[in-house]
Amino acid sequence: MGTVIIAGVVVVGFVIKEALDAYEKRGRPQVRPAPETQPAPETRPAPQKPSPKKRPRPEPKGPDFPPVGPTETSERDRRPECMPVPVPHRGGNNDHNKCADRIPYNSFSGWDVLVDGKQFDALQLATRTLWEVKNDDFDIHSPRSQAFFAKVKLPGIRREARLAKECGYNFAVGVKSSAHKEALEKLDRTLTIVVMEWC
Repeated sequence: MGTVIIAGVVVVGFVIKEALDAYEKRGRPQVRPAPETQPAPETRPAPQKPSPKKRPRPEPKGPDFPPVGPTETSERDRRPECMPVPVPHRGGNNDHNKCADRIPYNSFSGWDVLVDGKQFDALQLATRTLWEVKNDDFDIHSPRSQAFFAKVKLPGIRREARLAKECGYNFAVGVKSSAHKEALEKLDRTLTIVVMEWC
């Protein structure tokens, strides 16, 4: 066995020596042309017929639960004026500000929120709801005065509701009494009006 290995090493060494000698004589190695070969014909795999007993299963594409939050960014979310900015209360009515600050889940208690150029009284981020507080002593007025007062305030409330909707927010009006709520609902059934029992 040792003889075979030594003989193999000698043969390999001899072949290397001949190649080096040929390189020196010619200045470059002798290249033999490769024999011509034809490319192997391509074969396509036979189409597999689905088994009648087993239905093909789709490959999983992700988790089985829906993504959390919006999957697309809407045009209104790209508008910088729709981003809520906390700003100091306008001042002048501490009872009004206390009612606004006590709105359940108010994300900016102690502040107003500026959205699209309008200063809203509160924002509940969890439900994306902007609030406007009406802290008037509505009940002390006569029914005729109450109806007049509600009509006067309605255009401003509708404008605030429209601004909130255009920026993708819900809108709620907080009032102190059931009479105030009823008067506004008679004028506009689309509004969300809440009696602020916390005031």
